[in-house]
Amino acid sequence: MDGFDVCLKGTNDYKDIAGSDIVIVTAGLPRKPGMSRDDLIATNSKIMTAVAEGIKANAPNAFVIVISNPLDAMVTLCQRITGFPHHRVVGQAGVLDSARFAAFIAWELGVSVRDVTAVTLGGHGDDMVPLVRYTSVCGVPVMELLEQKYGAAKAAEVMAAMVKRTRGAGGEVVALLKTGSAFYSPASSAIAMAESFLKDSKRVLPTCVYLNGEFGVKGLYVGVPVVIGAGGAEKILQLKLNAEEQAMMDKSVAAVRDLVATLK
Repeated sequence: MDGFDVCLKGTNDYKDIAGSDIVIVTAGLPRKPGMSRDDLIATNSKIMTAVAEGIKANAPNAFVIVISNPLDAMVTLCQRITGFPHHRVVGQAGVLDSARFAAFIAWELGVSVRDVTAVTLGGHGDDMVPLVRYTSVCGVPVMELLEQKYGAAKAAEVMAAMVKRTRGAGGEVVALLKTGSAFYSPASSAIAMAESFLKDSKRVLPTCVYLNGEFGVKGLYVGVPVVIGAGGAEKILQLKLNAEEQAMMDKSVAAVRDLVATLK
């Protein structure tokens, strides 16, 4: 036993979230083998609309973390329905994606995942952008370590494989479970965000937030590094991207924009 005092209550009534400081939305149809996150949009839009209306009516001052897929569209819809300020409605994606990326690197190099710093940008889908150049192990650029182990050519191949696996990791879990999608890792990632808000920790976490010109994106929810504190999504940290990274970011943003455009 960990010795935590906690009171849990199951309910089917939105009135029971009255006055909540934070709401984490997981509601939605889970992915099945062969489905992309985008395939869920029609059904989950209906579910999200009902959930967002319940939050608006009963927890008007809450900080909302959306996990439901397709993430970028669902957090957009949730904000539209609630009408909450953008800094109080965010999506959990980058924390999970970056954790997966960091885990693959740690396994490859035989180091603790605690010492791997990784970040992903863009949409929560197959076009996400794992930023290799900003990834390190205890401050040492990850490519330096891979090149020491394999040589330059092989290191590039190994990294490309890890980037590909990171982008498809959600589908990998779905294929293994067969009757559902990931649950533990998204929950752990959402709790990291919730704790930073509740404790005003000011952690810098890759978060799906509303951009108003940052990274050259305006009027769209996209994953970027964000300071999360008692004020919600308090500050966006901008990174200087090279031409290759910017091209990947542009492609990911375009995919998000196309997906959001399908919302009714």
